[in-house]
Amino acid sequence: MHASIIIKIIGILLMFFGALGNLPPIVVSWIYDDGSASAFFISFLIIFVTGFVLWLPTARSRQELSNRDGFLVVTLFWAVLGTAACLPFVLSPALDLSITDAVFEAFSGLTTTGATVISGLDDLPKSILFYRQQLQWLGGMGIIVLAVALLPMLGIGGMQLYRAESPGPVKDNKLVPRLAETAKALWYIYLTLTVACALAYWAVGMNLFDAIGHSFTTVAIGGFSTHDASMAYFDSAAVDLVAIVFMFIAGINFALHFTAWRRRDAKHYLADPEFLFYSFILVSLSLVTVMVLYFSDIYSGMFDTIIKGVFQVVSIATTTGFTTADFSSWPLFLPFLLFYAAIIGACAGSTGGGMKVIRILLIFKSGFREVQRLIHPRAVIPIKLGHNPVPDRIIESVWGFFAVYVMAYIAMLLALLATGLDIITAFSAVGACINNLGPGLATIAETYGHLPATAKWILCFAMLLGRLEVFTLLVLFTPMFWRR
Repeated sequence: MHASIIIKIIGILLMFFGALGNLPPIVVSWIYDDGSASAFFISFLIIFVTGFVLWLPTARSRQELSNRDGFLVVTLFWAVLGTAACLPFVLSPALDLSITDAVFEAFSGLTTTGATVISGLDDLPKSILFYRQQLQWLGGMGIIVLAVALLPMLGIGGMQLYRAESPGPVKDNKLVPRLAETAKALWYIYLTLTVACALAYWAVGMNLFDAIGHSFTTVAIGGFSTHDASMAYFDSAAVDLVAIVFMFIAGINFALHFTAWRRRDAKHYLADPEFLFYSFILVSLSLVTVMVLYFSDIYSGMFDTIIKGVFQVVSIATTTGFTTADFSSWPLFLPFLLFYAAIIGACAGSTGGGMKVIRILLIFKSGFREVQRLIHPRAVIPIKLGHNPVPDRIIESVWGFFAVYVMAYIAMLLALLATGLDIITAFSAVGACINNLGPGLATIAETYGHLPATAKWILCFAMLLGRLEVFTLLVLFTPMFWRR
């Protein structure tokens, strides 16, 4: 364990976030003259100076990071950053949040969960609203991945950070030969999608502020809005359609977007098993949802039913969390159907949460292979993605992830029940936070503000666990990790 280089990196990243996270809201506050600039300026000074104090005594450290160092840096950074990001919420005179609520909101934003404890969004200063949206945008692709592009210039290797930040059962470690170029390429695509989404929202009627803010949280699959009513505020089918398109795109593995951009050809999407399964899930759920809503006469007219149904399916299944309707009150099994879709989540390598489509696909294939083995016990039956066999080591890791995920879910569910929450609220709160979804069922369909403080801290842990895909965080709690 290289303590000096770990402290150095944390210091650099804190200085970076202090500037990137607080200076843009200061500009927004100046433009709208909303009186909140001082909160962001003080926050900038505290975070930047803290980072500088950590960096200064370790500035000459040049050790190479090990894999263990990478896991520790990523986990520490998200925990420290989530805490530091609460400062504007605490310091702003427009908000009256406790430390617990401020940390919860910051963690929810940075992990792109979208659960909120704040009500009255329509009356808040523009700079506070912009800051919430920006937190999700920074957390969406992962500020670590952006930092990886900068660390080589500072003499610090970044491969271990990239591996710890981007865990997954099947992924290319490098899309291009140099890791820094990989990070830059991903961020170029991310930025391009954000700009395109903002222009599309603006073209269909949003004002420029809302268009930019909602493009941040759409492409990041975050779900924060600048209005209490979320997307329902705009009451526009055109806005809903733009959101559907970009939520769907953001839920796809960004490696596929990179390949499409590099080859100027989109055919490879149709050759990717995860993309096909992802599309199949969304289309199937949309058909079922629209049919149930139509025959239940929830909305007037087929067009309105289709827009509302498909929007909520894509929003919940990709773990974005935007709402145009109270899906928790929909008839029959629909609320739980959508909630279970969020557990599946988006594709690996996307900005979405959940277990990831690729893992569910491999679990299905593995289960079907066990059925076949009952008939042919001695048969050698490989599991394939497309035409390529998947190594058994990957299958084992997927099942290991599933087992740890379920155990963590149950442990946090029991902990929430111990705080006095009812079973549906507790179950959906854990699921909404560990899958980085946001809105839940029962009493947390709109806000988490009324939950006990203990429950909020448990859910902050769940958000971090989900954002780092379980293993990156839990590995720190194993004795083997700390042995030399």
